[in-house]
Amino acid sequence: MNKSEFVDLVKEVGEYETKKEAEKAISAFTAAIEKALSKKDGSVELVGFGKFETVLQKGKEGTVPGTTKKYKTKDKFVPKFKAGKGFKDAVAAAKK
Repeated sequence: MNKSEFVDLVKEVGEYETKKEAEKAISAFTAAIEKALSKKDGSVELVGFGKFETVLQKGKEGTVPGTTKKYKTKDKFVPKFKAGKGFKDAVAAAKK
């Protein structure tokens, strides 16, 4: 499903009058998640749906294939999503 199809679905499910309203709702939701996760120890938990959080991804060392060059990446925070039980159950039921 691409963004346009998703906007149409949100318009239908959310009972929005126009596609523009649905797209604005999606944009507001994603911006709010980004803002919450950009804060220190930021996380957003939507009971039954899931939890958005940031986790530390350790840096790693390696060798570039085919050469003797070495590289090292730095530690960084990355977003993570863990689906909630209600969401998992709904997806499992739909895929049967």
